[in-house]
Amino acid sequence: MTGAGQVRPDVSTRTTLAKAAHENFPVAPFYLPRAWRDDLMAVYGYARLVDDIGDGDLAPGGDDARFLGVDPEYADDPLALLDAFEADLMRVFEGTPQHPLLRALQPTVRRRSLTPGPFLGLIEANRQDQLVRRYETHDDLVAYCELSANPVGRLVLAITGTATPERLRRSDAICTALQIVEHLQDVAEDLRRDRIYLPAQDLKRFHVTEEDLARPTANASVRSLIAFEAARARALLDDGAPLIGSVHGRLRLLLAGFAGGGHAALDAVAAARFDVLAGPPKAGRAAMAGSAVRVLRGARRAG
Repeated sequence: MTGAGQVRPDVSTRTTLAKAAHENFPVAPFYLPRAWRDDLMAVYGYARLVDDIGDGDLAPGGDDARFLGVDPEYADDPLALLDAFEADLMRVFEGTPQHPLLRALQPTVRRRSLTPGPFLGLIEANRQDQLVRRYETHDDLVAYCELSANPVGRLVLAITGTATPERLRRSDAICTALQIVEHLQDVAEDLRRDRIYLPAQDLKRFHVTEEDLARPTANASVRSLIAFEAARARALLDDGAPLIGSVHGRLRLLLAGFAGGGHAALDAVAAARFDVLAGPPKAGRAAMAGSAVRVLRGARRAG
């Protein structure tokens, strides 16, 4: 232990938390109150680890499986790991969890009176990833995002004590947009995992085949499809924008950073002329900061 309520980070935990630097948005920036930063990083660590389990991206060495009590024979089985992780999650609410990231989450859960629902949603999304590889419609994809992304925004509002029905709706729009943006950036990587998060109806509409998505660069049809999906994501960010003007102070800065990161990522996709197959288009820190400033200005004008 490093202090009251703190857990000394192990290699697996450090590896997981270090990924915060590579997200499309700031996870727990320096200007937030220390208590918020600690709680946001605890939630981020949870969400990141769940995704890493689902994607098979855990730190080498098998520490996570050992923490969760998973037999070495099943240490590479995402469904077995997710089942064990869910059981350990419930110990956060009733008992003492085994995994260090869940032990670090427990003080946040107690301090903020968080409920299991959002955390279970993230696990269920990753279970779905093991079983569902294609999505027929945009509505099907949005339903997946309700599990894979929206719980994170809801937890942010719960941690900051600002949740209302309207803010939750706007937050869901932003989080769904951020998830779709990530899918657009990672089309090639997802396909290597035999996953396609572009709706099948849209593939047919733009005459795009799975073979087209497997090429090293995007043809005109793929670019048109990605441009269409990017416009959808941008519209969702715009739908969620009133959330930012509805809060004040440092929380407004944080939420503007989330939305600004999404806009900056979409700008990067557009700058690549919607060729996401040659490599995931990423926005730099300066671009994300500039986009966040524009979001803030828009929120002030709307207010």
